[in-house]
Amino acid sequence: MTTMKKESKIYVSMTDKFLSGWGRATNKTNKFIIICDTMEQAETIERNAQKRSEMKYINICLTKPRYNQNRYELSYRTFDELGAIWKQ
Repeated sequence: MTTMKKESKIYVSMTDKFLSGWGRATNKTNKFIIICDTMEQAETIERNAQKRSEMKYINICLTKPRYNQNRYELSYRTFDELGAIWKQ
């Protein structure tokens, strides 16, 4: 019997102060989570997120982050879906 190893993903999570508290995140904190294939991608996202004033509490996670959905609105994107400003 062969066991297939699940492909690992790396997650970069951050609090988006701009999108928190209104729209889909009314009365909640918006957590922006970017799914990366490599640590290099995750480090690039982390570096660029630190340059953005609306992003706080930036973390690289080796497991999928879990947040209480009563308190947080979760927004997921993959690295490939992001614009150039995130990939510099």
